[in-house]
Amino acid sequence: MPLTPEILTANSEVVARLRSLDVSFAPDEEPWFTIDGVEGPRHVGSDGSGSAFVLLPSQTVLYVSSEGRAGIIAESFEAFIQLVLVRPYWRDILKFSGGGDLAEMRRAADALEATLDDEDEVNVAREDIRGALALPGADDPVGALYEAVAASDAIVRATDGSPFTTLFNRFSIDNNPTLRNAAA
Repeated sequence: MPLTPEILTANSEVVARLRSLDVSFAPDEEPWFTIDGVEGPRHVGSDGSGSAFVLLPSQTVLYVSSEGRAGIIAESFEAFIQLVLVRPYWRDILKFSGGGDLAEMRRAADALEATLDDEDEVNVAREDIRGALALPGADDPVGALYEAVAASDAIVRATDGSPFTTLFNRFSIDNNPTLRNAAA
């Protein structure tokens, strides 16, 4: 049975552990964006920056950042949870994607994993959540993230009607001395 928001939120321990990975499942009260062609989007969570996770009618998960960027990040809710578990720094992978280059994203993922400050805590959270939800291991979370964002066709708009931009950013880890050194 695929993982759904209802199954996940019924497990308060897992929800609490996911908070440590910067995902909250308390929906916003006020919509601050619209999605072309989607009436009443199903907001399933948020992160510490106030950005939103939305489950679309196609069952894909859309990320709407509070910084004016948006895109589909996972093909399903279960794939979204897998992404958060395996790559809790997935937003930084997109930030250092070199404009949407998969090889750059893989370099960024490796460097970010090497620089985790709380690696033990993250690994314990990963295993606790995976076990509690009986989730299989993720095959290629960076590749899946790339595919989802690259194929994203959702048009998200701010309340003034201006469209949000892609989640791919132009930076590479070479722009960040800490990550550049971690990759060396």
